[in-house]
Amino acid sequence: MARLRRAVPDADLLIVDDDSPDGTGKLADSAAASDAQIHVLHRPGKAGLGAAYRAGFRWGLDEGYDVLAQMDADGSHRPEHLPRLLDALRHADLVIGSRWVPGGRVVNWPRSREALSRGANLYARIALGLPARDSTAGFRVWRRATLEGVDLDTVRSQGYCFQIDLTRRAARRGFRIVEVPIEFVDRTEGASKMSAAIVREAAWRVTAWAVQDRAGQIARLRGRVRRG
Repeated sequence: MARLRRAVPDADLLIVDDDSPDGTGKLADSAAASDAQIHVLHRPGKAGLGAAYRAGFRWGLDEGYDVLAQMDADGSHRPEHLPRLLDALRHADLVIGSRWVPGGRVVNWPRSREALSRGANLYARIALGLPARDSTAGFRVWRRATLEGVDLDTVRSQGYCFQIDLTRRAARRGFRIVEVPIEFVDRTEGASKMSAAIVREAAWRVTAWAVQDRAGQIARLRGRVRRG
């Protein structure tokens, strides 16, 4: 939190705590008690990454913020990169802190995890025609209008598939997506939530979306042929 406050001193900070058993909520409350720009959103139990993001975004929108940034609190996202992402928003509707564009890199990740991430992003990019190389990234800056335009309340994806889902929705609605290279450092706090179930969900949903997209394209083509 201290690094983030130094990097972007004018920003307000929201910590979303899903009743974490490691004392995160109490630490967050303590920080908020001494800093009026820090806020804490406590949620009962763990309902998944997607639900936590939706709650955080909804809080920010309800509070009237025009720009909302998301990042992990495990040390993998460097707060010092945030000013560059915010600067890029001048020419974008969504800015993604990307590991897989030129200049981006990962530190201390096992090769198996890097291969999984690269493969998943390549598959999503090809299957869905996404304009981003790192659609699973969780370090992002959004314009308010972009979040409102992706219809958050209808998003049901969980895990890292949530990031792909929002990238897909933003692209489909014509929002400008820009990627900024970052250095991603393997987490320094907590344990990874990556699991076989999360991988299966992402693979299944991306494939289903791709099939839906192709079916829609065929239907539109047939409609044009009939009108012609």
